[in-house]
Amino acid sequence: MASSPCSSVNFDSGLEIKTRSVEQTLIPLVSQITTLINHKDKPKKSERTQQAIQRVGQAVSVAVGRFVAVGEAIAMENEELKEEMGMACFEARRAGDAIAQLTDVGTAVTPPVDRRTTVFSDRTGMVKAARMLLSSVTKVLVLADRIVIKQIITSRNKVLVTLEQLERVSTFQEFVQIFSQFGNQMVEFAHLTGDRQNDLKDENKKARMAAARAVLEKCTMMLLTASKTCLRHPDCESARINKDAVFHRMRFALEQVMEIVTDARPCGETKVLPLSIYTGIKDFKSNVEGLREGLYLLPHQALSGQLEAVVERTEDFTDSAYTSHEHREGILQLCQLARQDTDQLITAWMEAQSLNAKEATEEMELSILKTCQSVYELRRELHKVAVGRAADLLKLHAEHLPLRALKASGGEGNLEAVAEYARTLGEQKEQLVETCRLLCHVSGTEPLEITCIHAEETFHVIGPQIISAAQTLALHPSSKIAKENLDVFCEAWESQLCDMAVLLREINDVFEGRRGGTASGDKRAYVSLPRPGKHSANLKTVKAVKLDAEEQSTIAKLGLELRLLTSDVDTEVEKWEDQEHDIVRQGQSLSSMAYSMHLFTRGEGLLKTTTDLFHQAEVLSEEGLQLCSSLHTFSTQLMDEEKVVVLSEMEKLMGLCQQLQMGVRTPVQGKTATFQKVDSSIQNTRAIITVVIYLLPVCNKIVRKYKSERSNLGSPQSWRERQSSTPVKDDVLNGKNSNGFGVKSLEQHMANLTFLESK
Repeated sequence: MASSPCSSVNFDSGLEIKTRSVEQTLIPLVSQITTLINHKDKPKKSERTQQAIQRVGQAVSVAVGRFVAVGEAIAMENEELKEEMGMACFEARRAGDAIAQLTDVGTAVTPPVDRRTTVFSDRTGMVKAARMLLSSVTKVLVLADRIVIKQIITSRNKVLVTLEQLERVSTFQEFVQIFSQFGNQMVEFAHLTGDRQNDLKDENKKARMAAARAVLEKCTMMLLTASKTCLRHPDCESARINKDAVFHRMRFALEQVMEIVTDARPCGETKVLPLSIYTGIKDFKSNVEGLREGLYLLPHQALSGQLEAVVERTEDFTDSAYTSHEHREGILQLCQLARQDTDQLITAWMEAQSLNAKEATEEMELSILKTCQSVYELRRELHKVAVGRAADLLKLHAEHLPLRALKASGGEGNLEAVAEYARTLGEQKEQLVETCRLLCHVSGTEPLEITCIHAEETFHVIGPQIISAAQTLALHPSSKIAKENLDVFCEAWESQLCDMAVLLREINDVFEGRRGGTASGDKRAYVSLPRPGKHSANLKTVKAVKLDAEEQSTIAKLGLELRLLTSDVDTEVEKWEDQEHDIVRQGQSLSSMAYSMHLFTRGEGLLKTTTDLFHQAEVLSEEGLQLCSSLHTFSTQLMDEEKVVVLSEMEKLMGLCQQLQMGVRTPVQGKTATFQKVDSSIQNTRAIITVVIYLLPVCNKIVRKYKSERSNLGSPQSWRERQSSTPVKDDVLNGKNSNGFGVKSLEQHMANLTFLESK
């Protein structure tokens, strides 16, 4: 919190803040308390200023009173935290009262000469009250956060119990009954973990959470069909293997989520990411550039040893059977050049030390620049090889030929053909696994490294699962459930290829300096576990349709307009200072989805069928409604004229999103009706993006204006703009939420602490 107002007050609550909601809730309070303390530097104030400060003190006291009431309600509903929470609430209330008393004009001394009032005569008392208030409020928030963690653990435990029941069922009737319960529990778990993922401050933890939740998303459907196949064919060994693998992976993902949520690891072990080439080069460059300020801080061998460690890791590229001779030679030459430049640097460095130089000599400075340039060239070459390999693979496997062949040969009961195509898929799997490893080396950030590792593990696991599902179908070629099971695993493979394409784009963005490279699961907030009703035991799949050449040509013009609009969104987004603002992130997300729909109109990209398009459109409409929620929250801090503009566009956006949602959910039959639905979906999407393009500069202008006009006594906008876009219902604010209180409701009460402006 070094960059926030929290850093300006020295207090120690003894509690580590791990979530953004807790941290951001504290910022306005810290800002106001800091203002009160800093005003002691000018003990004599005008009557107007003195009255404004009094209002601040009273507002703090009233807001803390409301806040404490929520904390006390939490204590009543959670026996295990009752004592701790009660004490923290008592201290917060006492500190709030003390601040109100210290800022009360009635207790101040009024000198008769200049008619000015001296407040805060007891500076020690004010500092003590401020420290107590910040410490106790922080403790209340962190205790409330522990309840959120408890909810996630309880939800996970329910899922595990039901998972064990599903693994032991022996009849279809029992399975259908238990799976219905399991589906509802997974949806609850998805919402809880999704909120937690978005709330985490640590980007690496967010990436790990996104990876674990992605596994659970895919495994939920796999578990359904694999279990049904096993029940239908109880003596089939390949079906049992298929099912066991799904249950094992699901338990592993649930355990990963718990490790992240509770900050615990079995046997106290600490998981460290494998050192990537990017990280190695970054550390090497840092040490090289650090020689300018510290000629005597490192031994010479440390630098050359560090470079050799990087060179050794490039063997993942040069030893690969899939790396061309030209690329291999290029990498080896750049490694040798980096060695030569480092040797020259060490020579110049030793010479500077022999002269007892206090800073880098001119010759040494030149060597530093050359060494940094050579390792950058090496990184660029490795990036080009890894990204090029991944792009080629995605293009090569876009038609999913091995999957089609496995489905066909399995349906024919041809075990020999299944074995042959299984080898082909196995080779593809090895290529993808190795490519993910290379991407990890050049990804550019630790969150993206985690996502690369997740992709590698996913291909490694799903490949054999597809083969076992194909073997089951070949043994029972007339089994509809065995065919459905193979389809589900193939879809999971195709889905991971789509995720890999998005990951590739993010890695390129980071390398070219366009984005910071957070976890892909965080950026694509629309990736979540299945919603209720999508995975019932008698699930029916809507038949997917591909557009013919004439239809493709007809919608190509619409698609081009969509492409131009997404470019406009990207342009507007780049103008924002705060790239993590909810409105910015959701605008980017909408633009990304609209771009994939544009590619569909050209017969390109990852959306292959009309079903893919309609699903993407539905997800886009949901993200648009989330943006509406963010805009509504944003509007609550605006003046009347600005508020009317934002709310007017928000209502227009909401109507368009609902129209799109209803359209894609309406079933149609026949080629003509399907094409009309495609046309309507793209036109509605175009209208949504048009509204977004209008809103982005309007909101950006407002944010900049409020930032420049913010007074010393109030900075509510910086906090409110970063709050969760999920609206809180009145019954929650009134304490009627049957699930108990959580951090989100506390945030709403803490919002009162921002109403502390000098007027």
